Amino acid sequence: MDRITVLLADDNLIVRSGVRALLSRDEGLEVVGEAGDLESLIALAEELAPQVIVTDIRMPPTFNDEGIEGAKIVRKRSPGTGVVVLSQYDDPEYAVGLLTEGASGYAYLLKERIGDGGQLSRAIREVAGGGSMLDPEIVSALVSPAKDSSGLNAEQQRLLLQVGEGKAVKAIAAVTGQTPGAVDRAIGELFLVLARDASVGGKDALRRLRSLHTAILEREEQGETLSRMLPSKLAAKLRADPTASSRTERLTVTVVMSDVRGYSGIAERSDPGALAQQLNAHRQQMNAAVLSEDGTVMQYVGDAVMAVFGAPDPQPDHAERAVRTSLRMHELQRALDAEWQKEGLEPFGMGIGLSTGLVAAALLGSAERVEYTLVGDTVNLSQRLQDLARPAGTTVASESTVTAAGDRWQWEALGDHLVKGRDTPVAAYRLTTDTTRTEPTPSREEATR
Repeated sequence: MDRITVLLADDNLIVRSGVRALLSRDEGLEVVGEAGDLESLIALAEELAPQVIVTDIRMPPTFNDEGIEGAKIVRKRSPGTGVVVLSQYDDPEYAVGLLTEGASGYAYLLKERIGDGGQLSRAIREVAGGGSMLDPEIVSALVSPAKDSSGLNAEQQRLLLQVGEGKAVKAIAAVTGQTPGAVDRAIGELFLVLARDASVGGKDALRRLRSLHTAILEREEQGETLSRMLPSKLAAKLRADPTASSRTERLTVTVVMSDVRGYSGIAERSDPGALAQQLNAHRQQMNAAVLSEDGTVMQYVGDAVMAVFGAPDPQPDHAERAVRTSLRMHELQRALDAEWQKEGLEPFGMGIGLSTGLVAAALLGSAERVEYTLVGDTVNLSQRLQDLARPAGTTVASESTVTAAGDRWQWEALGDHLVKGRDTPVAAYRLTTDTTRTEPTPSREEATR
């Protein structure tokens, strides 16, 4: 099981040591570094690429809000990094400041309670998956300025309490038997009442509640789907069309499957911690290559990466995008290998398979967990073609991909191959173009005459 990597940031060595000792009890977590000020926090985050940062608010050089500032800088550079802020301050203004750009991937906990029932470990896992978490005392402080408002009726008081507890609109709707739209309108009216109730500091309460409500909505719309490991493009599609989750779509796509050559041998010869960092860097770069062509990363399986172009939204040029992505993946991996060589680490030579064809795309799973899945021979074929992609640094495609991609690239015909799991031979082609070309290259037929 891959452990979640954590960077600790606090100017107090004793606090850092205590938090490290606390996290060492959890076998699923690994502390990879410690920082004592803003500068070292940013530098170590870039060097170690941790999945989660656990930080204090006030650190050198000015002892103001360096922890929150550093967290936001790191998040801009590496958006997938989760952040857990540990603070001795129960003033909700700090939590509001942390959540001004959205709640996904952030948690705010009070130091005095981090040892209670594994709360810190839960928060780290929550933000690592794109979720968020607020200390219950902070939630209470957020709503307390308006709790006693005489301008609220009993129903509005109950609604305010539910919002303050962090319940999502859909959850409130399910409990009260209303539609989500009706609940959303009721929350809007609640805000207006609070705004008019100046006698209990309504303006301040309104600002705080809006920040909390925004965090709840973002958690509902993004964090929940991220926790189920749904691709971001699919999450956007489901927000626009909730009925899409119940449909199976037939789409013509191009599937990209990559695999690190000799990974088992590399794992045998490498330090596990160093190898985990290599694998994390590899995945980040492969993800960047796929996203640069507007593709969808479907899953990571060990050292293998599976991506698709043409799903969940159709793309007429899906094959071209897939070919460009494979070139970019090799390019980025070569750059990583060059860096690793300087550090005495083994390179990750890759093979990539491309297959184009019809698939069925659907959300499959159980009530607790679902996955966006592609079903069909096209998926299986991409993996078989990846097996043929040798030596390392090679991309092999099916004939359907070569045809759909057009004449912009050069291919070497490898002939027909019988591959595992198929009764009929497959015509395979090795990509020989090193970079994309602005002028069309000779067609496949011309190149192989």
